[in-house]
Amino acid sequence: MLLTDIGQLIVVPPGPLCGAQMRAPARIDGAALQVRDGRIQWFGPAQQAPEDPERVSAGGGTVVPGLVDPHTHIPFAGERSGEFERRLAGESYLAIMQAGGGIRVTTQAVRDASEDELVAVNLPRLQRMLTYGVTTCECKSGYGLTAEDELKQLRAIRTLKTRQPIELVATYLGAHALPAEYEGRPDDFIEMISDPALLRQIADEDLAAFCDVFCDAGAFDVDQSRRVLQRGLEAGLRPKLHADELKQIGATVLAGEVGAISADHLECIDEAGIAALRGAGSVAVVLPGTSFFLGIEHCDTRRLIEAGLPVALSTDFNPGSSHIENLQWIMAIACCQLRLTPTEVLVACTANAAAAIGRADRVGAISVGHQADLLVLDTESLAEWLYTPGRNRVRTVIKSGKVVHSAA
Repeated sequence: MLLTDIGQLIVVPPGPLCGAQMRAPARIDGAALQVRDGRIQWFGPAQQAPEDPERVSAGGGTVVPGLVDPHTHIPFAGERSGEFERRLAGESYLAIMQAGGGIRVTTQAVRDASEDELVAVNLPRLQRMLTYGVTTCECKSGYGLTAEDELKQLRAIRTLKTRQPIELVATYLGAHALPAEYEGRPDDFIEMISDPALLRQIADEDLAAFCDVFCDAGAFDVDQSRRVLQRGLEAGLRPKLHADELKQIGATVLAGEVGAISADHLECIDEAGIAALRGAGSVAVVLPGTSFFLGIEHCDTRRLIEAGLPVALSTDFNPGSSHIENLQWIMAIACCQLRLTPTEVLVACTANAAAAIGRADRVGAISVGHQADLLVLDTESLAEWLYTPGRNRVRTVIKSGKVVHSAA
């Protein structure tokens, strides 16, 4: 098809993009874009467009790449609104978790749910995320905390891939929290959850592409995290880390050491961590929804950009610390609270987010040969989109060259 009547096309190049590159995507006014076999065939000024019998009008709206959400905790079950009230009354997230709340509550709900129930509960969440413009999404296990229940979560992700249009990328997060039955025995839990046979099964059945660890105060230390990530790497699962969210314990330095594709959170990152990520070529994934939801200090994202790191943004959608499934809302927080420009925010949610999940070669960009994952907005500019938080300005969602959602 030929997408015509584009008011403005934001030409985000393939990631990862660093520093000033995040502010530099070209804009083409009065543009057109041709799709063939699900991929971008051509784009440019409309008067130079090739002939194509099938035309779709953008109605003068802005066209951008489909959004990529590189850090979510889908699939989960249960809810934690009572914990939300406790935090508003003054309890910290860490204190609630240490008292047996937090992740352990969701763990019980996930253990009680069947694979089919996990699919049924999470399918509507993904369908709503699609309407907000997400065309690719990372999904994590991490709430089962037994081999059987972690596999159940990963298999639910595999089923969800076939039930809706968003492209899902799975991550194994077995080392997410210490379950009650292993209280006082964290090393025994690490041995169980990183058993080489389990990791090989996950890789051999293509249930996950990545292995993640929550390396932080109240979770797992650097040595325990290293053990899990190295075993995952030996099985063929690329490393990721939850790092520097609650305390500075050296998690980002570990991320650089193991060559992690991304380190996520980073509210407490230090100069050694920044240098380690830069040296390893890791993507810094910032999760401002978590700081917003928990009422904690935001990551100094401008510092990361000026240090030359490719920065991505994500919802961290989960039932406890960021119950936010709308990536557009995260983009608005990034503009208004982190002081990123609309262009930087778009790059962080497309090209760099794709790089954080190893998909930059085919999604997250306007580039010939890339997958035709596109959004048509009902705005005349990118700035107008992010100037109106709370309104969904996505008119049309195109995935692999097919219209998969239309607001009309």
